[in-house]
Amino acid sequence: MIEAVGLTKRYGAKTAVHNLSFQVRPGTVTGFLGPNGSGKSTTMRMILGLDTPTSGHATIAGRPFRKLPNAPRQVGALLDAKAVHGGRSARAHLLSLAQLSGIPARRVDEVLGVVGLQQVATRRSKGFSLGMGQRLGIAAALLGDPQVLLFDEPVNGLDPEGILWVRNLMKQLAAEGRTVFVSSHLMSEMALTAEHLIVIGRGQLLADMPVKDFISANSADFARVRTPDTEPEQREKLTAALGEAGGQVEPEPDGALKVTGLPLPRISDLAHAADVRLWELSPHQASLEEAYMRLTQGAVDYRSTSDQRAGLQQQMPQHMAQQMAQQMPQGYAPGQPHMQQPYAPQAPGVPGPGYPPPGQAPGHPYGAPEQYGAPHPYGQPAQAVAPMPPAASAPAAPAAMPTPQNEDAR
Repeated sequence: MIEAVGLTKRYGAKTAVHNLSFQVRPGTVTGFLGPNGSGKSTTMRMILGLDTPTSGHATIAGRPFRKLPNAPRQVGALLDAKAVHGGRSARAHLLSLAQLSGIPARRVDEVLGVVGLQQVATRRSKGFSLGMGQRLGIAAALLGDPQVLLFDEPVNGLDPEGILWVRNLMKQLAAEGRTVFVSSHLMSEMALTAEHLIVIGRGQLLADMPVKDFISANSADFARVRTPDTEPEQREKLTAALGEAGGQVEPEPDGALKVTGLPLPRISDLAHAADVRLWELSPHQASLEEAYMRLTQGAVDYRSTSDQRAGLQQQMPQHMAQQMAQQMPQGYAPGQPHMQQPYAPQAPGVPGPGYPPPGQAPGHPYGAPEQYGAPHPYGQPAQAVAPMPPAASAPAAPAAMPTPQNEDAR
């Protein structure tokens, strides 16, 4: 079990975590949520003894991390997937960790198989993608077969298959009686993975409860009602009946009604009594994301605003526009994107001046140069290039160049 009591961490005048107390119990996946800058990573670092609290303390199995005997055999953590020497292979990285902790070498191959990195075990980690780095970090956390695991954004960079694998892995570890503490910004994934939530904002505890209770406490369920679109009078009749019964009715953008304060059976009875036909009567339960946004809206430090670009765009003076028009190739007006030459279909054997035809096989960004009669810059000797015509004059027609067949014949 992980326990934090009065955790506080200050960096100069900034308080990252303030008087934070909670417990992470074994046998369940506990999600750790909060906006950017709320203190989640700092809290995890204090639990693992990487940062010293200004006040308060955190313990694992009743002891501070630094006093745990052979801590890697009891606690596994993934805080930064890039915390690995790029010149080492995946296997060499895990083997060095195993040797430092007295873990048998055979365990390295076992965890490489668990995370699916057997085929790249001898590759240097600096060439790994973000998702592969995450898998390697998870392998390092599982290396000592610990009873307590902490993961900070474990699905970052993973594809859908990898996300599903991590989700099932977390649930399996918790089902084995382990303590699993997971921080993530993916609300949809937390809703499918976690059973308990700890939510903080600006370093302070906002919620510590099961996921279902958290959603119920921070959202309002409502009913979605729709009447025939061709009969607006029925919609008005139902709105009046629901309002008289104490319901709150709000119109939705698509023409439906959002009804709160009345259960679904009562809404159905009122519609029947008012002789109103219903096209839809469905319950709506808030998602974890909606509940989270409602709780943390006052604790968000970084908010985006609309991009008011109109005030930054100035009208170009007329004399400058005319000067630019004279300097640009024909067929382009000032303000339009300028490419060297647009693609125009050519006769077979004649090189195209711009982009390749549709359907060109991938590979070279403009197709294989040999297919257009142009010399490859590295595969053939340099050839003289005719000077470009002046910008003010019309571009000359491209000179006929020998096709690859003619070159072979010569």
